[in-house]
Amino acid sequence: MSAVDTKAMLAKAEVLIEALPYMRRYAGSTFVVKYGGHAMGDPEAARDFAEDIVLLKAVGINPVVVHGGGPQIGAMLKKLGVESTFVDGLRVTDKATAEVAEMVLSGRINKELVTWIANAGGKALGISGKDGGLVTATKVARTTKDPDSNIEQAVDLGFVGEPSRVDTTILETASGAGMIPVVAPIGAGEDGHTYNINADTMAGAIAAALGASRLFLLTDVPGVLDKEKVLLTDLRPSDVKRLKDDGTITGGMIPKLETCVHAVEAGCEAAVILDGRVPHAMLLEIFTSKGAGTLIRA
Repeated sequence: MSAVDTKAMLAKAEVLIEALPYMRRYAGSTFVVKYGGHAMGDPEAARDFAEDIVLLKAVGINPVVVHGGGPQIGAMLKKLGVESTFVDGLRVTDKATAEVAEMVLSGRINKELVTWIANAGGKALGISGKDGGLVTATKVARTTKDPDSNIEQAVDLGFVGEPSRVDTTILETASGAGMIPVVAPIGAGEDGHTYNINADTMAGAIAAALGASRLFLLTDVPGVLDKEKVLLTDLRPSDVKRLKDDGTITGGMIPKLETCVHAVEAGCEAAVILDGRVPHAMLLEIFTSKGAGTLIRA
């Protein structure tokens, strides 16, 4: 073996040694991972993600994957000639759109992720919030201000829901049997209707119900940045409120952080916003001292 090979092997050994205390700390813990964004359309990124999830399971952590699919739903609706409108980032979902969303999320995307995990050596169970009574949904109520009169008006988003109750039995049963649950963000309401649920919201509700050690939101940004574009690595709920009030965080980052705050205040130990485009970002966050994203804890 050459000196170069020996150096590379030693570097790998040092990485394993650094990771060992973190493996011990999290053995037996549950991680809820929201996977979504445009990285879902990249086969190499999907393969890396699946390998990371299988590795977590192999070292004694119980991962639960919740996936999105907004871009894929949008593409299918466009292909079918169905126009979409949005209110505060939520797609207005009529009955036809709800059927397409369920088809794309529970069918195509869910089974693709199950296949990627199987190819990486894991055993995945693809389900939606409708299976086993996992998530009971209620219709989302939203208001918006009229730009002329400044009067708040109710907005009907159609079949868009949010979790009102989570029964974790199916997740705990699957994890205990050595499987990795992969959850599509679809839920059934007590009214008998099927509801499309924001994947971040779904993941946060499941993480809280499970009392997860970590909730990971894999996104298309490095994390939460301050006004100088420097990554903020450690936040409390009070910090999130301050950053929202002073305009540091805006747009789509606000609901993500609100999801994290709700999760940690309801029983999840900590939540992390990570750049899902970075290979193995989740492993860097979990198994190294430096971390890789923004951590929110109560």
